[in-house]
Amino acid sequence: MIESQPTHSSTKPAREADNGKPHASNPSTPPKRRRRPWGLLWLLVFGGLGYWGFRYYQKTEQVRAAAVAEQAERQAHRAVSIAVSTVRRGDMPIYLRGLGTVTPYNTVNVKTRVDGPIVAVDFKEGEHVQAGQLLIQIDPRTYQAAVDQAVGQLARDQAQLNDAQVNLKRYQELWKDGVIAKQQFDTQGAQVGQFEGTIEADKAAIENAKLNLQFTKITAPIAGRIGLRQVDIGNIVHASDQNQMAVITQMQPIAVLFTIPADQLQQVLAKLRAGAKLEVDAYDRADQVKITSGTLETVDNEIDPTTGTSRLKAVFPNTDEVLYPQQFVNCRLLLEIRHGVILVSAPVIQRGPQGAYVWVVKDGTASMRNVTLGVAEGGNQQITSGLSAGEQVVIDGTDKLQDGSKVTIRPETAPAGAAQGTAAQ
Repeated sequence: MIESQPTHSSTKPAREADNGKPHASNPSTPPKRRRRPWGLLWLLVFGGLGYWGFRYYQKTEQVRAAAVAEQAERQAHRAVSIAVSTVRRGDMPIYLRGLGTVTPYNTVNVKTRVDGPIVAVDFKEGEHVQAGQLLIQIDPRTYQAAVDQAVGQLARDQAQLNDAQVNLKRYQELWKDGVIAKQQFDTQGAQVGQFEGTIEADKAAIENAKLNLQFTKITAPIAGRIGLRQVDIGNIVHASDQNQMAVITQMQPIAVLFTIPADQLQQVLAKLRAGAKLEVDAYDRADQVKITSGTLETVDNEIDPTTGTSRLKAVFPNTDEVLYPQQFVNCRLLLEIRHGVILVSAPVIQRGPQGAYVWVVKDGTASMRNVTLGVAEGGNQQITSGLSAGEQVVIDGTDKLQDGSKVTIRPETAPAGAAQGTAAQ
């Protein structure tokens, strides 16, 4: 057998490689490929896109800002259509306000003072009655009999008195002649005195009987409007009955009780002490329509601690009966009138962080001006500083104004209006 011998040529390169020495590449092993930088390439691509987007956004914002600035410039130079009101000098009434209830100046519960059946009702429900007018008739026969009886008793006692007086004269002559004793004469004199007292009692009994007879005719003690009747003909009434037969309320004049805060009471008292006659106006429930006018009559003698208010009483003539008992009204007490103050219409006033201000128009340009407010009433506002009479202020169209805006005044300029009053502050 022939044994194969190892060749030195095949083992030598291996040894050289083991010794760390370079050796010739094996022609049978494929060469390694070099990696390309794809990550860096994509980074450059995205960076370029982001830069282009930022530049595009920046340019768009610049264009939009320029358009807004151009529009604002056009808006600033465009004339705004407005309505104006003229500042004027006038009188401003100062009112104290309060909630009130109409109350009859006098109220009478019609009751009987004698017992008996009702034989007539001589009034119509809801009509106006006069003082002394007959309302209800109670059967008078029992009381007429009592009068006649008292008159008869008086006549009998009067006859006895006359007899006693004649006997007294006889006893006096007999006593002078010494026929009778002094005691008998004195006894006869005392008897005369007793009969005289009886006569006076009889006269009082007659007056009482006549008075009861008169009470059978129930009349109206005051003039006013009578309400619904509570009894009918044929019913027996008693003086001890708790319920009234009717109610009469005085309508002319009529009173209104209203309240004001206790802090304002001293202002009213000062006016009353000075002899001032304070006017009071009554308005409807919505406090819009004036009903009638009256005068303040008096102030209650205490303050309600639960509400911190004081009650006042005003009197109204009420000749047309526009006020009705238990009606709810809003009262305005005229405390004083401030003369020659600066007034504007209430819609002129604007409010901002710096306080109240108005838009003043001069030479076709609107400018903002801060003002100090006084009192307000009836659509008018008092200005204590910041405006002068005769100036023009914007009353409509303020939402489109800027300081220095050009304006055109509409023909329908709102009037300033007359001052109607104010709430005290």
